[in-house]
Amino acid sequence: MATIEDKIGYNFKNKAYLMEALTHSSFANERHNKIKCNERMEFLGDAVLSIISANYLFHRFPDMPEGDLSKLRSSLVCTQSLSDFARQISLGNFLFLGKGESNTGGADRPSILENAFEALIAAIYLDGGMENAEKFVLHFLAPAVETHHINFKDYKTTLQEIVQQNPDENVNYVLVGESGPDHNKTFEVEVHLNSNVIGKGKGGSKKSAEQAAAREALKLMGVI
Repeated sequence: MATIEDKIGYNFKNKAYLMEALTHSSFANERHNKIKCNERMEFLGDAVLSIISANYLFHRFPDMPEGDLSKLRSSLVCTQSLSDFARQISLGNFLFLGKGESNTGGADRPSILENAFEALIAAIYLDGGMENAEKFVLHFLAPAVETHHINFKDYKTTLQEIVQQNPDENVNYVLVGESGPDHNKTFEVEVHLNSNVIGKGKGGSKKSAEQAAAREALKLMGVI
C-alpha cells in the first residue's frame, strides 16, 4: 500500500478505507462478498467531489454566471476527466479486479477508473477529513481549470455556437452503434454538419459519445 500512498500524497491511518476504495465489485463477488467493494465509497466520494469542486469554482470565478459554473464543473468531473486524473496516479495498477474484468482491460476502463477515483476521495475524507480530501482533489482540479481552453463551455455548446453563425448550417448527432452488455455499454455517435460527418466519438453514455464527437469536430476546425 505504500506505493499508492506515495502516489496520492496521503498516508492512511485506517488502511481498511484504502482497501475498500480499491476493491471493485467483480473482485468482491468472486469472494462471495466476504469483503467490501467500493460502490458505497463511490457514492460518498461523488458527493464530496461535488462540494469541493463547487466551492472552488465559486471562489475562483466570483463573476461567472451560475450556468457557466455548472457547465465548467460538469466538464471537470465527467468520466473523461476523472479517469484521466486516475491515470495520472496509475490508479488502475492498484485496483483489485475480478479475473473477467482484469482480463478484458478493466484496469484502464474509464468508468472503473472514474468510480475508483471517487471512492478514493471518500476514503481520504473518512480517514483524514475534508481538508485532506480537498487537498487531494484540488491537486488535479485546479490545474485542469486553468488549462481549460474552450471558455468554460462544453464541446457541444461550443460547436453549436460556431455553427449558428451561419443560418444555413445545421448540426445534428446520429447514434451509429452500440456494443457491450447492458451494464457496460459503449455508444458510438457521429456529428453531422448538414449531410457531412465532421466528427465521431465513443462513450459510456450517449451524452459522453456526443461530447467526444463534438470535440473531434472542434479539433478538425482548429478551435481546440
